[in-house]
Amino acid sequence: MRSLFLKVFLWFWLSTVLVIGALLITSHLTGNEPTFRPPQFIEAVLSGYGRNAAAAYEHGGASALKDYLLTIDHETGIHAHLCDARGMDLSGAEASAQQSKVAQQVAQTGQPIFRDAGGRMLEVRPVPARDGRSYAFVAEMPVGHPPPGGPHGPFWLFSESGSVLLIRLLVVILTAGALCYLLARYIVTPVVKLREVTRQVTRGDLSARVGPRLGKRRDELAAMGHDFDAMATRVETLLSAQTRLLRDISHELRSPLARLSVALDLARKRAGVAATADLDRIEREAKRLNEMIGQLLTLSRRESDGNGVRTGPVRLDALLREVASDADFEAQGRNCSVVVTECDECEVTGTAPLLRSAIENVVRNAVRYTEEGTTVKLSLRCGRGDDAGHAVICVRDEGAGVPEETLADIFRPFYRMDDSRARETGGTGLGLAITERAMQLHGGTVKASNVLGGGFVVELRLPLHSTGRDSV
Repeated sequence: MRSLFLKVFLWFWLSTVLVIGALLITSHLTGNEPTFRPPQFIEAVLSGYGRNAAAAYEHGGASALKDYLLTIDHETGIHAHLCDARGMDLSGAEASAQQSKVAQQVAQTGQPIFRDAGGRMLEVRPVPARDGRSYAFVAEMPVGHPPPGGPHGPFWLFSESGSVLLIRLLVVILTAGALCYLLARYIVTPVVKLREVTRQVTRGDLSARVGPRLGKRRDELAAMGHDFDAMATRVETLLSAQTRLLRDISHELRSPLARLSVALDLARKRAGVAATADLDRIEREAKRLNEMIGQLLTLSRRESDGNGVRTGPVRLDALLREVASDADFEAQGRNCSVVVTECDECEVTGTAPLLRSAIENVVRNAVRYTEEGTTVKLSLRCGRGDDAGHAVICVRDEGAGVPEETLADIFRPFYRMDDSRARETGGTGLGLAITERAMQLHGGTVKASNVLGGGFVVELRLPLHSTGRDSV
């Protein structure tokens, strides 16, 4: 079981059931039998039966008493006897040894007795006689149900039969289950809400907070939620500061870079042939710096206001062929080529310039790192097999790949490696970071992997076009 709620609920419920079972077992082992005492109005009824039985005997003798007792039995299901101080049945019927013994005790002591009598409840009450002595009125009441074929008497409703005990036990267990459910839900709910907010933060929504969802809770779980909110606020502040810093630095660098370009043009006019190589190197570095600044501004813009970009339907197949055509022209300088091996017709919801930038960054990266004289292969599959509802773009080069442990890091801004994909190749470390952000804004994903036998592949996955979606 992976559900914390289910674990807490079942453990609480099982503990409650075990406690109830232990109480029942210990009660049985210690010999504490359940006791019964009829309600007060039942005792008044039995006392009235006893007095009437005594009057019937004293006025009409044994036959009158017998008729009266039979009437009680027929109307209520109570088997009754009237005994003297020696325990003898005055109606002439034969009382059991237990009844005679208890009747003798009650007639002599004047104290009523209540006890179980083999599935029936036995009550023996003293009844005053006319000569000052006492009779004993013995009443056996049915347990659990009224006697078959007889009228329903009032006494069986207050009995302790096995079926009634079973029903009560079930009610107790179900009640305990309901209480355990509420308790488990109360304990686990903050954890569930914290998990939901954590997922939002993981998806990039740094404004998500768990505190408002916890209400007025003031326990340890609520404190953990507020600590999480403090951490999220700190992370959001740091990332916002980082984004602002990149944006500000990029803007500030544009001005001196523009002046550097002007100065470079003036230097070319004044310098001789000997300075041409040095000036060309300065121009290349200036262009590289300008490209890096442009990518920094793009990344900063996507981080700050990407969620507000207006979108619409985009023909992804046409966009991919356009990018491949431009990249193929650039690849010819390295004796390479870019080809589209398969291209399904499909449409996605997004903004065309942003999607073009995302795809172009991956393709140009592949052209930059593929082996000289090889081919970069592009493919587009839409809604096939396990990719139902998605468009999948694959860009494969024939380069050396990257170490497996760094596959997830290559999408971080400014991440660089010291092996085949080094700074001398001309990369800035921002292209794949821009691609990942663009995929996130479009509800898609990007994944990189090495190809067995050599090569490197990047997979971009986007949801297909759906009506009603107007912003990324």
